[in-house]
Amino acid sequence: MASTTTLLRSRGTGRTPVLSFELFFDLVYVFAVTQLAHGLLDDLTLAGLGHTTILLLAVWWAWMYTTWATNWFNPDHLVIRTMLIGVMLASLVMAVAIPQAFGAHGLAFAISYVALQVGRTAVLVAAVGRRHELGPTFQRILAWVLAAGCLWIVGGLLDGWLRVAVWILALLVDYAGPVARYATPRLGRSATTDWSISGDHLAERCQLFIIVALGETIVITGSTYGAGEFTAARTTAFVAGFLGSVAMWWIYFHYTAGRGSEQISSAADPGRIGRSGYTYLHLPMVAGIIGSAVAFDLAIAHPDAPATPATVATMLVGPALFLLGHAGFSLVVLSYLPRSRLVGVAVLAALGLVLGQVSLLAGLLLAMGGLVFVALWDTVWFFVLIPRRERRAAVAGPR
Repeated sequence: MASTTTLLRSRGTGRTPVLSFELFFDLVYVFAVTQLAHGLLDDLTLAGLGHTTILLLAVWWAWMYTTWATNWFNPDHLVIRTMLIGVMLASLVMAVAIPQAFGAHGLAFAISYVALQVGRTAVLVAAVGRRHELGPTFQRILAWVLAAGCLWIVGGLLDGWLRVAVWILALLVDYAGPVARYATPRLGRSATTDWSISGDHLAERCQLFIIVALGETIVITGSTYGAGEFTAARTTAFVAGFLGSVAMWWIYFHYTAGRGSEQISSAADPGRIGRSGYTYLHLPMVAGIIGSAVAFDLAIAHPDAPATPATVATMLVGPALFLLGHAGFSLVVLSYLPRSRLVGVAVLAALGLVLGQVSLLAGLLLAMGGLVFVALWDTVWFFVLIPRRERRAAVAGPR
């Protein structure tokens, strides 16, 4: 096996670039996001929402752990690239199994998820060895993913509510790991300062996943509109969906994405920010974007249909989750809580009182109007209240 000096990314003073293989790897997760969105569309019930949430949590965790791994390890090294190809294959099987993950393909979903989590971590443990400073961290992570993996497999062997209950328990173990700093008998626990990540790399990878999720809104908007007649109502819903996608991009990327990259890159403890601001708080933003994509499909396909509790939920909860996630990200990473996000959530909550009385088209127009309002608020704040020098730095991003 090659030496660890060639396995690990260099930690110089410059930026750590996202490599082409990492972008290739993301293509599997483009498909996974599509599967999640269409799965929710096919089962727009409380149970369907719960199932989609469980699957999204697993998909996000698989992608995020791989992102942390490629932050430390060089994807151009043969050992790491071979490992990533195996993770891609397992991720693809996992994505294929999503529509029937709570049916006939539950065990396939569980096995593929566990295989990529355990297999990737085991390779990294062997790659760094016991004496490297990262060795104990990956040994602790391996213990945690093995514990959660047992629950995933057991859940895949069960049916109905038992599968749901055991998989929720597995997710609790998965998501508790970073918070508990992977406390493990005999090995102790990690400190966030042990997670010597390249902040700009992690920030850019998470930004790219936001683009992946937004890409699904564009695909759904275009494909659903193109599948029917170009009536005035459908065209209006199509434009509203497009503007909603633009508003979410604007809210995330116009100012805070670049500032977030700067903050984590210069932080004394980037591992802490990476855990809280990116690993956890990007998840509700991704969930909100997927929920919004479902709302776009419903309104474009049936603009004149009356709103139902389920459709109202997709139109309001999706944008609200996105805004709340972004508010939390801004608070943790940038140390300020943007009032526009909270006002936007309040507006969406108020709309819940009236959306049940209107058509899907009217509901989409009102909900997306809330997102556009927040984006416009940000624009005025950015160009009026922020000094010119800081504006230039924010748009340019980290150097």
